[in-house]
Amino acid sequence: MTKLAVLCFLLLQTGVEGFKISNIILNYFNGGSLTHEVITERAILNVTLQVCRALALSEGKTFTFPPQPFSAGAVAAACDASKSTKSFIDTIQRIQKSNHEIDKDYVLSAIHHCDDESIAGGQFLITLGLTAVKASNKKQNFVLATSILGEILHTLQDFYSHTNWVEIGYKFPNSNLIKGNADVGKIAAKTRATCRNCDGEDCSNNILEDILKEQILTSGYFSPKVFSTKPEGKCSHGGFFDRTKGIGPKGGINKDSFDSEHGYLHNQAANLAIAATSELLEDVRSAAGDRGFLQMMGLLKGRALCFCVDTTGSMGDDIEAVRIVTSSIIDSKVGTEDEPSIYILVPFNDPEFGPLLQTTDPEVFKSYINSLTPHAGGDFPEMSLSGLQLALTGAPPNSEIFVFTDATAKDDYLKNTVLALIEQTKSVVNFMITNVLGFRRRRQVDNNQQQGVRMSRAGGQLYRDLAQASGGQAVEVTKGQLLEAINILTESTSSSVVTLLQASRNPGKSENFTFVVDDTVKNLTIYITGASVAFSLISPSGVIQNITSTAGSSIITSQSVGNLQTVQLQTEGGLWELQILSTNPYSVKVVGESPIDFLFKFIKESDSPFGGFDVIGNRPTAGGNTSLQVTLIGNDVATVSEVALVESSGSGQVNGTIETQGGGTFIIHFDKIPLVEFVVLVKGTTNSTGVSRASSGIFQRQSTTNIKASVLTVTVNDLDTVLEPGTPRSISFSVMTTGEGGSFTIQATNDQGFAASSPSSLLLDPGVSANGTVNITAPANTPSGTGVTLTIEAVAPGGADSNYDVLRLTVLSKVTDFSPPVCQLLILQSNCSDNCSQSTWEVSVQVNDAANGTGVDSVSLREGSGTMNISTAADNSTLVSYVASCCSPDMQLVAVDQVGNVETCSYSVRANVTIAVTTSPATTSPATTSPATTDSSTRVGFSVSLCFSFSVLSFLLWFL
Repeated sequence: MTKLAVLCFLLLQTGVEGFKISNIILNYFNGGSLTHEVITERAILNVTLQVCRALALSEGKTFTFPPQPFSAGAVAAACDASKSTKSFIDTIQRIQKSNHEIDKDYVLSAIHHCDDESIAGGQFLITLGLTAVKASNKKQNFVLATSILGEILHTLQDFYSHTNWVEIGYKFPNSNLIKGNADVGKIAAKTRATCRNCDGEDCSNNILEDILKEQILTSGYFSPKVFSTKPEGKCSHGGFFDRTKGIGPKGGINKDSFDSEHGYLHNQAANLAIAATSELLEDVRSAAGDRGFLQMMGLLKGRALCFCVDTTGSMGDDIEAVRIVTSSIIDSKVGTEDEPSIYILVPFNDPEFGPLLQTTDPEVFKSYINSLTPHAGGDFPEMSLSGLQLALTGAPPNSEIFVFTDATAKDDYLKNTVLALIEQTKSVVNFMITNVLGFRRRRQVDNNQQQGVRMSRAGGQLYRDLAQASGGQAVEVTKGQLLEAINILTESTSSSVVTLLQASRNPGKSENFTFVVDDTVKNLTIYITGASVAFSLISPSGVIQNITSTAGSSIITSQSVGNLQTVQLQTEGGLWELQILSTNPYSVKVVGESPIDFLFKFIKESDSPFGGFDVIGNRPTAGGNTSLQVTLIGNDVATVSEVALVESSGSGQVNGTIETQGGGTFIIHFDKIPLVEFVVLVKGTTNSTGVSRASSGIFQRQSTTNIKASVLTVTVNDLDTVLEPGTPRSISFSVMTTGEGGSFTIQATNDQGFAASSPSSLLLDPGVSANGTVNITAPANTPSGTGVTLTIEAVAPGGADSNYDVLRLTVLSKVTDFSPPVCQLLILQSNCSDNCSQSTWEVSVQVNDAANGTGVDSVSLREGSGTMNISTAADNSTLVSYVASCCSPDMQLVAVDQVGNVETCSYSVRANVTIAVTTSPATTSPATTSPATTDSSTRVGFSVSLCFSFSVLSFLLWFL
């Protein structure tokens, strides 16, 4: 395949926007095999660039592609969203993780890999998953959507490596693989021979000639079992683990790497997999819209703004403070790079909590807040943890959540569940507690006043424990102080906030803390919570300062409200010392804004036959060694030199051994894990490249989430993510301990309050798994796309140890509509002249769904700078009218039905024309004649063939 052939092939797949192919070309000619992770990332980066380019052009902005090879940071910068680099990389890694886990969790499932000629089964998984992705996106359940996306991409990519699609000679992806009920091609009958023995090590001619000539699809049979079998005459998958390859016909046909039996076709298969992945992503993009696609990918400018608000009668003053702060944040941040990416509100009281309200429209969020009205609630505690649970599952990972209440938690049994979700999402939770000692309801506990006070104090400690675990603050103030306290904590809603130091002491003790400030840090701030906590600072230049002595001080401002002190400092690079003088419990946190940050995940060697690492989704195993994957954000300006696990409430730490993986990724090995809660500390060196001001020396960053190792493991065994409304579902799980046995408490909860049952306990022997089942049912009227997060936790006897597993499910009704909407051209006319700016053209289109379809959900403009108007006709069809200058001769609209089927309709003019169509036009999408020639677009006009249009030819000449 020549450079020109690859270029033209990919250009034809994606239209004139041919920049998606750049990284594919580089990989096509390099010497390394492409993995699922690489294929997935390349497609994501390329499609994301196209989305950002389209948005920029629609807003009249120029768009500059980053240098090659593309990186996530460079793509985020090109999309004018550098502060979202961390969430963008986190999303890509989530997709890669769920892609990788198919090889571990479904290693023997033929349909998940298109093995054993289970191609139709693979298509079913892809299309079902694609429907779930679109439904989840529609409900803004982006974590679930991207997790499912990774799973179906594995199956899609395997099609090109495991079948004979490439050997047949196809140069295009099989587009029907992502279309429900579409013909993927003729699949070999079970009785038909497809292969012959390889000629020794040469397997280049082992597929039978008649199979290739008749374009019959086949895929290799695979089994790692010693006594494996396969149907007579069938191809084997091949490779080290496949025992069928020794059964005649001997050999294999997979193209997973250059070392595979058909490895000489690895590049072609990998390039087709990248193009097919891009095609599927484009379909998701069309259904979600460009901004919805970027939101799914975590690529938006600011952080989520998430409020969880007690709406009981006594909360009137608090709700008013939330309204004021909301308006202040929105008015100051909208239109800036720190504008919140999404707004989330979760109300709670007793006995109700929710619903979760979310929007990207700040004015809609204001209306949500303004609609909050305090209503009666006589008893003391509220459903605060249920509301927080819903917020943690609904907000994006790494969010900052603010909980407003003046009462204790009625549902404190959810503490472990909330801790599990904090660890899973790495979100920061701040509690804004007014009158926590029960003043507002003391009159209702007069008969046992001391009991009420003790309960209140215990409730306050629960909030402090959760805040500390997340790296947040538990701020205790009067109602009159609340507005000031909120203003302090919400001053920085930037997504580029990083933590330099975080520690807590209970009981309190006087202690000196040090932290390093590098020259990329700005807006340096210290938060201290606790009663009567005195402190002093020593700057890198040796100046001692405190609140009462600020001569020559680095202190810009200092505020104290309730139990919260905050100090904003002049940024000075170097080693700082913070001296805390208190015997009362306290927490301290030092933050700033910087492009340098990190992501971390605990990993273990995979038990998959294909090796590699698996991500540990819950607590790491205590009592032994462990490994950590660290991804450095801003690796173009910094590198890692030290990683340690630091005790959250002490001075102990465990240092790790670093292995550099490239691309800002590091594997860290630890010979032990701290016995108490700990955080991850990363240090490294910076340089001046790419930084706006001189930067050198050492940087220090710390994770916010407190982590604790466990001797327990909890594993969900049933990983199917679809929950059909009204149909009971059984989900199996297993629990094991490496510590002492006994009766372990089991609790299974879900954030939607769906009916569920599970065993209350399991009897465990050390080192032996015990199995259990959770039965859960979504109500029959639950809308498709509703996300439900199931948390299963096991607690050791006495409660000293616990662990959990989390399964995210999407509710999905059975889909019977697989046909996209249809565009019918009504009128296309123009008066275009040589002076295009003085002439216009227009088009009118009628959009309908099929007779038994779900109906048109949306019609949007993908390409074109004209004006589009949409109206509804008397027959409920959608009428589209579009008028543009002849200087903008192309337009493309995207029609989506209620279940996410997409039709892209394109029109253009190059000369004067008048076309009026009174019957069904011949320009609608032609029937598919073969899976390799599917074309879903409609184009009317006089442009020349795509590969020879002037703009594309110019690009080809430039590139080649």
